[in-house]
Amino acid sequence: MLAAYANSWRIPELRKRILFTAGIIALCRLTANIPCPGIDAGALAELFRRGNEGSGGVLDMFNLFSGGALERFAVGALGIMPYISASIIMQLMMPVIPTLEKMVREGESGRQKFNQITRYVTVVICVIQGAIFATAMMRPEDLQLGGGGVVLNPGPSFVVMSVITLTAGAMFIMWLGEMITERGIGNGASLIITVNIVDRLPRSLQSLWKLWRSGGDITVIHVLILFAMFFLVCGATVAITQGHRKIPVRYARRMAGRTGVSAGTTSYLPLRINYSGVMPIIFAGAILSIPTMVLRVFPRLNAFLGPWFAYGNYRYMLLYSVMILLFSFFWVANQFNPVQIADDLQKRGGYIPGIRPGQPTAEFLDNTMTRITLAGAIFLTLLAIMPMFLYQRFRIPPLVAQFFGGTSLLIIVGVMLDTMRQVESHLLSRHYDGFLKKGHLRSRRGR
Repeated sequence: MLAAYANSWRIPELRKRILFTAGIIALCRLTANIPCPGIDAGALAELFRRGNEGSGGVLDMFNLFSGGALERFAVGALGIMPYISASIIMQLMMPVIPTLEKMVREGESGRQKFNQITRYVTVVICVIQGAIFATAMMRPEDLQLGGGGVVLNPGPSFVVMSVITLTAGAMFIMWLGEMITERGIGNGASLIITVNIVDRLPRSLQSLWKLWRSGGDITVIHVLILFAMFFLVCGATVAITQGHRKIPVRYARRMAGRTGVSAGTTSYLPLRINYSGVMPIIFAGAILSIPTMVLRVFPRLNAFLGPWFAYGNYRYMLLYSVMILLFSFFWVANQFNPVQIADDLQKRGGYIPGIRPGQPTAEFLDNTMTRITLAGAIFLTLLAIMPMFLYQRFRIPPLVAQFFGGTSLLIIVGVMLDTMRQVESHLLSRHYDGFLKKGHLRSRRGR
């Protein structure tokens, strides 16, 4: 593996891509450290430290994905998430609006139109989120940060100025992500989120160190157990991310011109265990955040229903688990089309042994994908509630516990594996060894 990293610098094109990606990431981190005009950055950081440090919840998730930019109300406070949200919305709208699906199938020109519409949707989301955050900055108590003025000159002018600044920052980050995808290594948007999450790791380790040195319940044995647990959870996450079931597919013999009949071939149709990725966790967290904000307006109703939506307790974990399971099947139902796959196999002369082509093949794929999705959804649910369980049962700060599961770990593992595949493809094309001598990454060389 170390030789593969060294070989990465021997290929001029790959070296340029790596350096270009590193430079773009540095620009992204710069946007996360430049406060918006009109903000008392010191007062805001103090409010976050006193009122929201380690409390978990949606606000912490936004702060995590922005790499700490939200707690500074920086130019890049919105981060890449508006673009990710717009992309998800457009993907979900494709089955509903046939025009969008037809547009994607038109080729490169249609894909460009689709991407342009996604950018327009991103601007709308940026304006809405920017207005919400700017208004909340004038009233920190709405964010459960306590009192204290963090806006130097509150008013409509501050909101307008902040919306323009945040929207411009988010669109700039979106453009940087597209540049990484086009001229760098890996998927730009995902890589930016991963870097922002990893940026919080030193603070997590520092929080764990302070907890240990303060003479609390954390001992050396607990720290060693946490590190061992971290590696086990990472290994399980890699296994579920890479895991898939291979459905054998055979292709009938065809006439090869005047020379005769070509032999039939056998291939595989891989069905991923975690087909939905991290989307169910993001959807479930976003949906459960809405009642929390609505209940604040109705104190009496909040006293009765509030505990069900209080982040981290057992009732919240129950609702969270049910939502993740439901959204896992919802995402697969929208993105996995067994009828289309069966039709494509039939057109190319392929069939699954023991299964008749056409509708029986579609039903077989649908039933198989349902069973696989159930197994993946259960693991995804356990992984998502792991940070909450550590916080609730062992009082591990959420800033530390978030690296033991949930959205953070899934994103980090998935993006790192995808980036390694792209780097390895450059290495193998130049006749260098890949990262692993055995395993999934290296096994692609023999395909």
